[in-house]
This record gives sequence, structure tokens and C-alpha cells, in this order.
Amino acid sequence: MDNILSVKDLKIDVISERGVVHAVRGVTFDLRQTEIHGFVGESGCGKTMTAKSILRLHDEEKSLSSGEILYNGMDILSLKKKELREIRGSEIAMIFQDPMQSLNPLLTIGEQITEMLRFHEKLNKKDAYIKAISLLEDVGIKPAKSRFKQYPFEFSGGMLQRIMIAIAISCDPKILIADEPTTALDVTIQAQILQLLKKLNKEKGMTIYIITHNFGVVAEICDRVSVMYAGKIVETGDVGQIFKNPCHPYTKSLLESIPKSGYHGQTLQSIPGSPPQLFEEMTGCPFAPRCSYANKLCYEKEPLAAESEKDHFYTCHYNL
Repeated sequence: MDNILSVKDLKIDVISERGVVHAVRGVTFDLRQTEIHGFVGESGCGKTMTAKSILRLHDEEKSLSSGEILYNGMDILSLKKKELREIRGSEIAMIFQDPMQSLNPLLTIGEQITEMLRFHEKLNKKDAYIKAISLLEDVGIKPAKSRFKQYPFEFSGGMLQRIMIAIAISCDPKILIADEPTTALDVTIQAQILQLLKKLNKEKGMTIYIITHNFGVVAEICDRVSVMYAGKIVETGDVGQIFKNPCHPYTKSLLESIPKSGYHGQTLQSIPGSPPQLFEEMTGCPFAPRCSYANKLCYEKEPLAAESEKDHFYTCHYNL
């Protein structure tokens, strides 16, 4: 399958009050045409920073980026701001974790959708209104004509997330980035949002890059998954491969910590220790201090990527 986007050796250093944070430390991956690709890992592992870098949404005055992000033959990291604005929203769009923080509380949702359409699609006011109504209906906001005139505070969390999806897909982007799209939603609404993303992927052929903490979300909608730890991807493969044959100790530990049905009264599995601070360069495998399989080699030498089976890669000295 052809790749629609390729990230090569991406590194992002961020200046903070405590010093320079090596937030993303050499990430390489491909997004394939029309796939749903999940990114999983603990908070602070670099999932969101990697996603934001695709649209260069991180504060570039307080960060330094290197590597390549290739889209349609262009390196996004080297584009001028005008060229970047033409891609944002129209070619690659992003849904953020908290829709209430992303929407303007002083504008109706209709105004916020038509703004995108008039800027990127160059539609007149009437045509933008017609398409906005259609988008609201597509994402399940009904009755669309009356909802069009309402403000964000008049909607529930699940409805706001649907509105964010409507804005994101308004210009039919090729890639949709979804950052924790089901966070803080109840289980029923989560399922509806995931079904909506699957529908967009199937009907529009949209490639979806989804960030999540939840392996249940990965199992539900993803074709492939990348597991991130300490600013790096430690394992990538088809969802079936990762669930049946996890090769990295961190992936194994994450899967073992998922609550299982029929285990009432038993202690939940957890991963000992904490993720490393990312202020200093690391020697060896970053997961070694928390890994029950680690030995001297793990602390001294960083493992290279190995292939367990076709298109299933992991970074560990040993095939567990």
C-alpha cells in the first residue's frame, strides 16, 4: 500500500523552565493511504507532540525540529508559512482533545464551520451555509438548521466533539489527526465517535492518525498501531500482530495491564517505576530501568529496530 505521509528521524527539543526537553527523539513511521493508524503510550511519551509537528502547531520560537515530514513530495518542516496554511485544514486536519478549548465561545458553530469553507474552499456565504448544514447532518447534529445558530456552551461534550469533526472534515482533508477524541466521554458516546471515524475512513477514504491511551480503541478501529515510549516508537505492526505477538517488553506490559473480564477481586497488573525525564540524553534502552528482562547490554547500548514478521518492527535486544 502506498504511503501518504512519511516521517523520518523526527526530533523535537522544547525549551522549558527546567531546561531543554528532548520531547521527540528520532521518530520514524509511515502513514499508508486510507489506513487508521493508532499511536499508544503513557502521558508525556511524545504522541501529541509528534502529531502537532505534522502541522507545525508546536511553538516554533521555543522548540527546535529536525528530520523530515514528507507529504506529496514536500518536506513540511521546510515549508514557508503561506504554503503551510494552504495545507492546514484542507489537506491535513486535526481534532484536538478538548473541543471546548478549541472552539470560540463567542461564535456560533455555524460561523466556525463556514469560516473554514470560505477560507480554504473560497465558497460564497450561501454555498458555505449549504455545505455546513450537510456536514452537521453527516456527523449526527440534528436538526442542523437550528443547531447551526447555537453557541458551543449549548452542546454536550459528545456533540462538541462531533462539531470538531465536522470542522476538521469540512474541506475533505486527505489525513485526519485525532488526539484522544473519546477522552472524558461516556462509553456510549465514545462508541458513537469511533463509529463516525470509521465511517469517514470507509466512505471518504480518509487516512486517520489517532492518538489514544486505550488499547480498546485500537482494537476497535485501527489497522496498524505504533507504541511510543520516552519520545520514541518502540514497536509498530498490524493490530492483530501486536495483540497476538507483542515483542517489546513495554508493549507486553501495557497489554497485561488491561483489566480482563472474569478476574474479579484480583490485583490489576501495573508497570513498576515511572517514565524517564527527557531533559538529558539517554544511554541504552530507555525502558531498561522498568523492564524485568533488562541486563547490562540494555543499559549500555540502545537497541536497533528489528523485524519480527513482515511489517512488524520493534526495538529490543531480544525477541521475547
